[in-house]
Amino acid sequence: SQLFTSRWVESKHKSDYGQWKLSAGNFYGDAEADKGIQTSQDAHFYALSALFEPFSNEGKPLVIQFTVKHEQKIDCGGGYVKLFPDDLDQSDMHGDSQYYIMFGPDICGYSTKKVHVIINYKGQNHLIKKDIKCKDDELTHLYTLIVNPDQTYEVKIDNEKVESGSFGDDWDMLPLKKIKDPEAKKPSDWDDRAEIDDPSDTKPEDWDKPETIPDPDAKKPDDWDEDMDGEWEPPMIANSEYKGEWKPKQIDNPDYKGTWVHPEIDNPEYTHDATMYKFNNIGVLGLDLWQVKSGTIFDNFLITDDVKEAEEFGKETWGKTKGPEKKMKNEQEDMERKLREEEEKEKNKEDTEGDDEDDKEDGEEEEGEDDEEPDDDAGIEEDNNGKPKDEL
Repeated sequence: SQLFTSRWVESKHKSDYGQWKLSAGNFYGDAEADKGIQTSQDAHFYALSALFEPFSNEGKPLVIQFTVKHEQKIDCGGGYVKLFPDDLDQSDMHGDSQYYIMFGPDICGYSTKKVHVIINYKGQNHLIKKDIKCKDDELTHLYTLIVNPDQTYEVKIDNEKVESGSFGDDWDMLPLKKIKDPEAKKPSDWDDRAEIDDPSDTKPEDWDKPETIPDPDAKKPDDWDEDMDGEWEPPMIANSEYKGEWKPKQIDNPDYKGTWVHPEIDNPEYTHDATMYKFNNIGVLGLDLWQVKSGTIFDNFLITDDVKEAEEFGKETWGKTKGPEKKMKNEQEDMERKLREEEEKEKNKEDTEGDDEDDKEDGEEEEGEDDEEPDDDAGIEEDNNGKPKDEL
């Protein structure tokens, strides 16, 4: 708890940022080991960051890893981290503070359930062009981003690779290698029509028929007054002989040359950059988020250059807690279900007893009425035919 308050700095850029608390949540594998930092207020922005010894990832892998648990059944909110240079003013960190990398899950409704991988290159943020699905259940999940010095990358969820590729292919950081030759133009005699009108095809002489004709079965009403109503005209109906616009049949074009392809040339503005992956003075890890429904727990943050170490650390933390955590959650759900069933049974029992009491009171009232008005035929009720019948 002391490390949490001493290590992490809350931004003062806004006066109403959401409050964080240290918690393992409602279900966990280990009550102490699974304590993480948790969002605690609905519909708030959050801004928290931690400083570490600055370094450069030049010539070696960069691994960003952490766990996220949306135990609140998150409806809309971020679960990602941002990696900043060490000169970030932590007390003024906000949504527009320039970062190096943004990585992690983002959920909003049914349409947005993705893992962000945003890379800052020459002051511009570039979103990955691939759609990476994130986990949307209530359990803890491990997110890992590996950036290699050969400018390839890998995204892992729960220590399993879910996406990989290269900076050049999956981000638009550099201009295109090839562009359309601005000097090239389609030749004026280039024929790209696959089919043409058959010149020997002619329209039949009886083709042209009107689209509508007067209804031959229509008759002028007997009370039609031409002086008052004007000249009577039969209503128009669709002409069954109308064939529409005539078009000659199509034949293969003997001069067809195919689709003209615009030739490409090397883009003079393209220059290969082998250092897109490299960041100097990496020194701050930040959580800069908006959440509608709070309760997300972040834990097990790791920034390293050792891919194997990250995998092992994931196994020692998330790997050990995932089984017991799920077991505890299932047990809680079973207990809640049983309590609901017991409450339902108790309610039904009370309703039934209430009905019995009502019936008993009704019966007593009927007996009282009989006592007040004695009758020779007491206890016997007659049906409509005057015949006695048993009381129900």
